[in-house]
Amino acid sequence: MIFVTGPLYAGKREWVRRALGLSGEELTARAVWDVQELAARCEDLPALARELEQKEIVIATEVGGGVVPVDPAERLARERAGRLSCLLAQRARVVVRVCCGLPQVLKGELPCAST
Repeated sequence: MIFVTGPLYAGKREWVRRALGLSGEELTARAVWDVQELAARCEDLPALARELEQKEIVIATEVGGGVVPVDPAERLARERAGRLSCLLAQRARVVVRVCCGLPQVLKGELPCAST
């Protein structure tokens, strides 16, 4: 699994598409994104991580920056998203953080488009 993370609107999906040479349809078929939203509703994060690690590409938006929410439910959702990201990073073959469309490889080797 390739795990890609980074801030909102950082170009994560576009970077994955270009790096792997995928069309929009191929990206849709091979990737799952916005998994931080799945974490917000999940009671069993290890089970969700096991399910997601079966996917080829998993993309998550970082939600831990900025002011800590006052609302307890929002704080819990943010914590779960961070914990899921940690679990996915442990399981991933490659971990990439994309910011402003630029990749930073945190684990493994940068994937390349097959030509």
